Amino acid sequence: MDLNKMIDRMKRHPEYTKMGMIASHLGVVRGTSRDGRNISGIEVVYDLDSVMRIIMDAKSLPGIVEVLVETNEGHLKVGDEILAVAVGGDIRENVFSALIETVNRIKKEAVKKTERMINNTSS
Repeated sequence: MDLNKMIDRMKRHPEYTKMGMIASHLGVVRGTSRDGRNISGIEVVYDLDSVMRIIMDAKSLPGIVEVLVETNEGHLKVGDEILAVAVGGDIRENVFSALIETVNRIKKEAVKKTERMINNTSS
């Protein structure tokens, strides 16, 4: 995953002149679960059809010109990149809300994640 390449790709979009902002998200595997337990890594699987549907929905939001998403599946260790999202659009209110909605929907609707606890249990 390379956010700089994603942004360069966005800058080559035929409607780039309509963009006043590009915002991005880069998710990485952290060393603790939400409840504070130490983890060694995660197993991640994406439903790519759902990801594509979410991208198309995001592109239809007001002011949004382009949405790019890259995913990383399989066994990932602490520090590995999980998900990259870049959204380009007219103004920050539209772009930030589209970015947040896209990331949240992918995490809720299109990914299955299993944390690997350091004590060899999972959640």
